[in-house]
Amino acid sequence: MNDEIYDLGAGFWSIRGSFIKNGIIDIGVQCALIKRPSGRFIFLDSYTLTGDVRQQVMALTNEGRDVEAVLNVHPFHTVHCAQMAQDFPQATFYGSNRHPQQVPEVSWADDLVESDAVAERYPELQFSIPKGIHYIAPNENVHASSLLVYHPASQSIYVDDTFEIPPSKLFNTVQPNLGLHPTTKKALKEEPNAGKHYCDWAVDLAHEWRNVRHFCGAHSGLMVFEEGQFEAALLSVIDNTRHELENQ
Repeated sequence: MNDEIYDLGAGFWSIRGSFIKNGIIDIGVQCALIKRPSGRFIFLDSYTLTGDVRQQVMALTNEGRDVEAVLNVHPFHTVHCAQMAQDFPQATFYGSNRHPQQVPEVSWADDLVESDAVAERYPELQFSIPKGIHYIAPNENVHASSLLVYHPASQSIYVDDTFEIPPSKLFNTVQPNLGLHPTTKKALKEEPNAGKHYCDWAVDLAHEWRNVRHFCGAHSGLMVFEEGQFEAALLSVIDNTRHELENQ
């Protein structure tokens, strides 16, 4: 898979990269570059930039000097953090509690990426963590949760793993579809009504972020929704899986 960068407008660039799983399958990975109202930049997630994509990013960001922060929004996406810190040494690196444990060579900010302090620092973004499932699951193979990010100006939602696009769907598809991460049931917390809390959270998110047009998924691609389609697609998948999740 070749690295690609997509300009989604209003200062949001989706960067699609390569991630080889088990040395065989390229399941893809992503990060995003966002230009702030101040003119400076932040990244969502870390990725080792190379080739033409790196050149474009460096041209946009004054050779990287205007990158002020990297928000690593998935606790289990840590492979590229060390290289990203070398490429943008002046940037503040935010992560979950798990990031410093996995990549101790990076100088991590005291404020966690999912904290209110970070949300207040970047008011041009909206953040949401799924309810009812573990953000950092005890099982290292369960990656269903992540910090979801919405950029209203470009109508772009940035999602690592939590929601997915079926592999058959392509960029600019006219028949958008959504699915839940396959480990969602395994990620449910050991508490009453965990499945209901998750479903209710997703329904609220569908309504609150109903204006989403661009869906940026870590391993499942980039999709463009028509007006109202994201809300309908997310409500549909929750309606179809609510019984199963609530009776887990």
